Amino acid sequence: MKLLAKTLEGLEDVLAKEIADVGGTEIKILKRAVQYEGDRECLYRSNIMLRTALRILVVKKTFNVRDDDHLYEQIKSIPWEGIMTLNDTFAIDATSSGEVFTHSKYIALKSKDAIADRFVEKFGKRPNVNVLEPTYRITIHIRDTRATLSLDSSAESLHMRGYRANTVDAPMNEALAAGILLLSRWSGDTPFMDPMCGSGTILIEAARLALNHPTQKKDRYFGFKRWKSYDKDLYEEIYQDQLNKRIDKKLEIYGQDKSLRSVKVTQQNLVEAGLDDIISVIKKDFFKTYPPKGVTVMLNPPYDTRLKEDDINKFYRNMGDKFHKDFIKADPWIFSGNLEALEEVDLGINNVFNLMNGGMPAKLVNYYFD
Repeated sequence: MKLLAKTLEGLEDVLAKEIADVGGTEIKILKRAVQYEGDRECLYRSNIMLRTALRILVVKKTFNVRDDDHLYEQIKSIPWEGIMTLNDTFAIDATSSGEVFTHSKYIALKSKDAIADRFVEKFGKRPNVNVLEPTYRITIHIRDTRATLSLDSSAESLHMRGYRANTVDAPMNEALAAGILLLSRWSGDTPFMDPMCGSGTILIEAARLALNHPTQKKDRYFGFKRWKSYDKDLYEEIYQDQLNKRIDKKLEIYGQDKSLRSVKVTQQNLVEAGLDDIISVIKKDFFKTYPPKGVTVMLNPPYDTRLKEDDINKFYRNMGDKFHKDFIKADPWIFSGNLEALEEVDLGINNVFNLMNGGMPAKLVNYYFD
């Protein structure tokens, strides 16, 4: 079957590599998505293991549409009775871009009518709509006159891992945290530090990545678990196989933050993630830090709207100075959406990755010491 994994802009290549690792074939990189072929096993593994995916869609039909009536007929022609039953419920999420189809709610309404009318003509009844917890969540995306209709196999966004017991302001998206770690190619063989850890997302994703833990909990609700095609035995076999592939090795992962609240929040999240005996977190200022040799340092500096621009620029300059003075044998990375302030870090640049963070441009920068 044709699958489509949605992701964040800038992580498409990383996701494509992940998809190959879970058995996907005929991989095609798109904007904020990767298309591929896979069987039911691949579908389950994709939801369980893809760290940079937001959701996995099963593409049922791709077609051209001229107008509203043509859209209705195209969707009605799909053999829905082979997909769902009268006892199932469904909901439709529609998005569109271009000049022909401009109202997503109207697209959703026409699509709903097409599915309902097909059932009425065949059985005299129709399945009910349930926008909150449907058996089938159907997505339709129209770009200009090209439409793609899919089934959402994930339900909730896959960045929601289930370990975030508490947060600080503006927590990092878990899929984004996993993405920057994969871009850094850190594998757990060297010490790792996040000295501005916030709510601990980077730390937790680092440990789960290094130990090859499943991204999702076994009992997580996936959309495909409600489908009539769901194979519970296969799902449990695949999940156990992923558990068997976990890596048992000693990790050196250190977290700290100058905010006591951030430290406490991180500690709560570590307990929820089952990593409190692996990752140590302390209250400490970055500028008073002296790291172990060879450490990979990943920073997502906090953005304080109370600071004036000059203060932010100075803060970034000071970070660069601190790196140069006390992190000389480290591998430093900074992820930030303040592109101007990043220019103040006076270090050599190994690599730059252009990403997005909450709809805003951001960069992941790897530095070296002259």
